Amino acid sequence: MKPLALSLTLFLAATLRANDASHPAAGETVVLLHGLGLRSWAMARLARALRADGYRVINLTYPSRTMPLEELADTWLPAQLRVAGLGADARVDFVTHSMGGILVRFYRRDHPADHPGRVVMLAPPNQGSEVVDHLNGFAPFRWFTGLNGRRLGTDAASAPHLLGPWPRGAGELGIIAGNRSLNPLFSAWLGGPNDGKVSVARTRLEGMTDFIVLPHSHTWLQWCDDTAAQVQSFLLSGKFTHVTPPVTISIGPMHSPRG
Repeated sequence: MKPLALSLTLFLAATLRANDASHPAAGETVVLLHGLGLRSWAMARLARALRADGYRVINLTYPSRTMPLEELADTWLPAQLRVAGLGADARVDFVTHSMGGILVRFYRRDHPADHPGRVVMLAPPNQGSEVVDHLNGFAPFRWFTGLNGRRLGTDAASAPHLLGPWPRGAGELGIIAGNRSLNPLFSAWLGGPNDGKVSVARTRLEGMTDFIVLPHSHTWLQWCDDTAAQVQSFLLSGKFTHVTPPVTISIGPMHSPRG
């Protein structure tokens, strides 16, 4: 994205937040879920931005490598919400990075109407990743990514493909993909626009409300200012701030009339 377009994106997002009547109510809750092998520090930039907007932010660390996704969704996450004093009818928004989005998909599959609210996924492997396909037989990869990393491939039996579309009644879903890579080898495996871990095409999910691509890598997407602005925009309005490219008018050479 060119600097002018990026500045315009941030300006429009700030304007939307300043003028929208749907500012978050005091204490409205947003739960943040990091990606595979990380901890809550990975979502610290977003946590600061959302707290500044007036949200109550719960930035969780979860055992992403050692507890199966199903158990995380059915037992661990509901327990964390109860500890936070959030009943099933309390409004809760979720913002996730990478595998955190798959965790929320498992949770929403079995609890579509609990904790109504919006969901923003950053770089989710919603249709798996070819990087996992290539590395699944590599012992260090299997050790580092634990129980869940090996399940994020593109085959029909992978965890993302077991889940199906975004459930009806599960709230509005916005997805932010990145299209800058820091790993040429992984990008060669992925093909097409990608963030170095997941292709843009494979972040999409049937039933999503809005979708946008930002010029960042998988690793750094959640740390960027324009990502934070887009997250804030979607949580407030249920849509991202899409900038329409400027219209270029081409004027041909002027000819003097014959005379």
